[in-house]
Formats: sequence, C-alpha cells, structure tokens
Amino acid sequence: MPVRLALKVDVDTDRGTRLGVPNLAADFQAAGVPASFLFSLGPDQTGRAITRVFRPGFFQKVSRTGVVQLYGVRTLLNGTLLPAPHIGRRNAGVMRAVRAAGFEVGIHCYNHYRWQDHVQTMDLPAIRAEFIAARAEFLRIFGREAQTAGAAGWQSNGRSREVYDEAGLLYASDTRGRHPFFPRIGGRVFRTLEIPSTLPTLDELLGRPEFPAERIVPHLLSLLAADRPNVFTLHAEIEGMGKRALLGSFLGACREAGVEFIALEDLAREILERRRSIPVCDQVLAPIDGRSGLVASQAA
Repeated sequence: MPVRLALKVDVDTDRGTRLGVPNLAADFQAAGVPASFLFSLGPDQTGRAITRVFRPGFFQKVSRTGVVQLYGVRTLLNGTLLPAPHIGRRNAGVMRAVRAAGFEVGIHCYNHYRWQDHVQTMDLPAIRAEFIAARAEFLRIFGREAQTAGAAGWQSNGRSREVYDEAGLLYASDTRGRHPFFPRIGGRVFRTLEIPSTLPTLDELLGRPEFPAERIVPHLLSLLAADRPNVFTLHAEIEGMGKRALLGSFLGACREAGVEFIALEDLAREILERRRSIPVCDQVLAPIDGRSGLVASQAA
C-alpha cells in the first residue's frame, strides 16, 4: 500500500495571507501536489495572544522558534498597539486566487485569537455566532458555503462540534491523532467526520537540540505510515515565508520516497463511502510535545 499524505495549511494572520499564501500556492503548483488552505477570515488580533505567557512552555516555544522573525513585528502588534486589519476584506483576491488555482479552501476561524484563547470558556451561542461570522465571510468571498473547517490552535469541544454539525460540513480537521473518526465528547457522538493531523508541525520541532534543521525532514519521513492517511499541517506564516526552503526539501524527499499526495476533500469523500467502518473515538484535551497548552486530541 502506498504512503499517502494530505497537506493542510492553517492561515492565521493578515501577513500570512498576503505573503505566505501566494508563496505556498506557487510552491505546491511547482511540485504538482494538492493542498487545503484554511483561512482566518475576520480581524487579525494576533498581538492579544501575549496573554499566553501564562501557559506552561510558552516562553520556551517562543525563544526556540523565532516567533518575531517568522511572524514579523507588525503582526505581533495587531489588535494592541496597532489596529486589527480585517483579513477577509483585505485579502479576498488572494483567497479567490487560491481556489482558482485548484486548491481546496475552508474555514480556519473568524477571529483566530478569540477562538484559540477563549473557545473553551465560550458558551454555545457565542461559539455559534463566531462560526456563523466565519461562514458569512467565506460565503461573501467565495460565493458558496464552506465544506470544511479546522479549528484555530486545535481548540475544539462539544459546543463547537455541535456548531459544525449544524453547518453540515463534509469533514473537519480540529484534532491531533492517528486516523479519521467520528468524535465523541461527554458521551455524545457528533456526525461531522474528523480527519486529524497525524504529524508534528514544523514549529513543534524547530530549535530543539534533538532536531537540528538537517534532521527535521528525515524525522517527518520516518513518521509516515502506510496503513492510514497521513496529515501534515503547515502554517502560511512559517513554511510559506521564512521556512520555504525546508518545505521544498520535505516535498522533494516525499517525491523521492514515492509518497502519494491526496487532497483532504478527496480523502474525506473516500472515507465517507465506507461510513460504517469509521470508528467512534473520544475527543479529549491533551498536551502535545513541543506545543504549549492543551489541544483537542483523539483519545488513545
């Protein structure tokens, strides 16, 4: 069985949309690989994420990944000392160009900071309003409803899952895990297929002494499995900008290893054709090596 890999791009910021997204689209086209771009669609309030300083491991991650160099000073001030640019209104042309190039597009969030930092304490009406705002902006830009979403910061719960089910999504990609599943939270099974990210992200590996730059690509390749779909989440602000060369090395190594790339949308439809064989798994909050805080995960 060939090793298959799906690429998911989380687009967090105005700068990442404006600069990183076109770079990634060009790189994927040159490599002849599909990818799914999930957009933040509302105000870029990245600067407010400074409140994460209280999370365990936050300072360590910031220092080793070079956040200022990757994201830029302007982005790190958005929503605090500088106004929050509205990503969808400023970058609709960039987003439409991605779809016109043949790539899948979907929702990452409306307000990245608000979802990642507050969705676990928001009530159902607040989460519903946040996601409806994202759906409305997506509809305005693309002229159709989104079929997929992937939560900012892998922050998901039963209330957000209920909102996804209401939206009638084809699938979601909110968690870290091993294989596709229907999520169960608090005893309730939700009907939107979940396709988790299975590989560590680049920012979880960068700057760690056990993963010097020359070891990152071989490490990622070693984690690819032939008996399940592999999903790699990229960030427009990282692989689309300062780490483009590293992404190019990874794509080249995958091609040499005979890895087959598949779009998440195609993978979801393929999986749903065998709906009865899709397992139900508990969704929990758990730590991820190299990332601060807890993220939605497929239970062991």
